[in-house]
Amino acid sequence: MSSTELPETLAAASLAPRVGAVRVAEGEELRSVSLPGLTLTVRSRPGTGPGLEPALYVHGLGGSSQNWSTLMPLLADRLEGEALDLPGFGDSPPPDDGNYSVTGHARAVIRLLDSAGRGPVHLIGNSLGGAVSTRVAAVRPDLVRTLTLISPALPEIRVQRSAWPTALVALPGVASLFARLSRDWTAEDRTRGVMALCYGDPGRVSPEGFEAAVQEMERRLQLPYFWDAMTRSARGIVDAYTLGGQHGLWRQAERVLAPTLLVYGQRDQLVSYRMARRAAAAFRDSRLLTLPDAGHVAMMEYPATVAQAVRELLDESAGRHRGAGRAAPGRDTGDRETTDRENRS
Repeated sequence: MSSTELPETLAAASLAPRVGAVRVAEGEELRSVSLPGLTLTVRSRPGTGPGLEPALYVHGLGGSSQNWSTLMPLLADRLEGEALDLPGFGDSPPPDDGNYSVTGHARAVIRLLDSAGRGPVHLIGNSLGGAVSTRVAAVRPDLVRTLTLISPALPEIRVQRSAWPTALVALPGVASLFARLSRDWTAEDRTRGVMALCYGDPGRVSPEGFEAAVQEMERRLQLPYFWDAMTRSARGIVDAYTLGGQHGLWRQAERVLAPTLLVYGQRDQLVSYRMARRAAAAFRDSRLLTLPDAGHVAMMEYPATVAQAVRELLDESAGRHRGAGRAAPGRDTGDRETTDRENRS
């Protein structure tokens, strides 16, 4: 990292101030997990029955574990759900080493799972969290039972124009410039801008949901490391896009063994819908859910539809496990099956 970029980083990381209460929905629990080199906030939604399999939800760039508060209760009868705040996001302070790369975030996920002994989990990621989850599933297949990727940030050769501003944040000095230019913007203005970018139809957001998002935006803007975490994580995505060879994300996607559900919105302004077919071909055991009216955060826009697709994945995975004892040793059960569904609601 350049020593000329955002010099307040080290001070911010060492202070890691708490600037306000984080919203906790009814039925959720929040806890802090101390690990070597980082501290993570984990939001849990206990399952409604005994013996449920564990799930871990991983949010995207600029998001937090709150992004999963609508989906988790819809799967609580099937999964013991936990959603983490990646380092520097939500209520998690920056990592000690300042590493916001995709690999750095993946390492945080792996450390959390190893420390808790929860694996293998049903791993569910959105955007940046999708790229992180892909890397985790590729390098630690023992930790992942199934993989669900919602608009995963996988490399695109031709990034759509609506995603350019987000990519530009990765450039040195751009975040500081934007922070100065937008100094007079209210939290409501910023929230509306984010929702216009991330939602296929921002009108689907309830007044209560909008107010909660505004409050979270106000809280984040008080964090001295907010822009640093955004900048370095955006740079991490760009770096991952340009990384080739066996460490490239597309190459790692081909190595994923877990049954994989891919969810893409046709109105996504950040991850192009045209990448859906390539992703379905890259993951060896994939199924594809396409939502014509969804944007970048389908789990918040159409949570019931996404939950149903996850249930189908769980059912299929459970059926395979039950039949594993009858399968010959070493038998490959990873036939590719790609299914398109459309939400017409």
